[in-house]
Amino acid sequence: MTHHLDTSPGALPWQRLLLVGAPLATLRCAQACTELGLAWRRHAGDTETVLAEARARTCDALHPGEGSAERQWRLASACREAGVAFIGPREALIAAMCDPAAIHQLMREAGLPLDEAAASAPRLHLPVLADRQGRALALIEHERTTEGGGVAPSERLTPEQRAYLGQLAVQGARAVGLVGLATLSFTLEGNRLGFAAMQPGLTGFEGLAEVVTGLDLAIEQLRLVAGERLRRPRIGPMGHGPGRPGQARLSRLSAGQGISGGPGIRLDLPGGVTRETAEARLLVWGRDAEEARRRERRALSEWREQNQR
Repeated sequence: MTHHLDTSPGALPWQRLLLVGAPLATLRCAQACTELGLAWRRHAGDTETVLAEARARTCDALHPGEGSAERQWRLASACREAGVAFIGPREALIAAMCDPAAIHQLMREAGLPLDEAAASAPRLHLPVLADRQGRALALIEHERTTEGGGVAPSERLTPEQRAYLGQLAVQGARAVGLVGLATLSFTLEGNRLGFAAMQPGLTGFEGLAEVVTGLDLAIEQLRLVAGERLRRPRIGPMGHGPGRPGQARLSRLSAGQGISGGPGIRLDLPGGVTRETAEARLLVWGRDAEEARRRERRALSEWREQNQR
């Protein structure tokens, strides 16, 4: 089924997008396409079948969903050969992200600190938006849990360290010519920050930055790749913003029904899937860590109760 919402023509240079990946991995880009009035279809498969589907459906652009850097590199290369626009950073930059030595060299040349941190050192992940005019914006960092969830902002950083981390991320993104969205990862060992890796496009953790800053990163990625100017985040409804963060928490849920919602609670649950195969992401946020944890406990308890019936 093709999804479409009429809107004024010419807002973005594409009319029909193919979204690559499973329902949850393409949920946010599908929502963004619908809001922007772009027709879209979802498809999962290898690179060859994906491009065949794009041609068969006369799609003029392809969005890689939340694919790995290696997957996005293959798709970007195939799109170039097929004459289909790719929604992501330029192919050469994605290729560098796939090669730790190459991306570390680029960041070293950009003046970022590199650190031979221990494997157990915490990692901080910071999404960055950038436009074609060289403007870049670092949002709010998050840490990832062993269960596949995340917390933003990190409770390990002082305000001064957070500001420095943002400066490093912007410096690196601008130096490598990022356009669109990427996440830069850093190690933290003692008081030392060191560049670790860079991931193109959506990663599945954008909701943490979205609920704190008020920006829709899926929409911003599309806008920026299309050549539009970078927009700054508004201050959130609870006083959140890059200088005054509360806390946001993300949990991954494996199957079941929804929850009732409420203040500070968001459930990303794709439609058209069965209860047994559904995957979802729960996002909660509050004015501080305790409020966020209370909402998370309540939402997870409700989820468990509904899915034990």
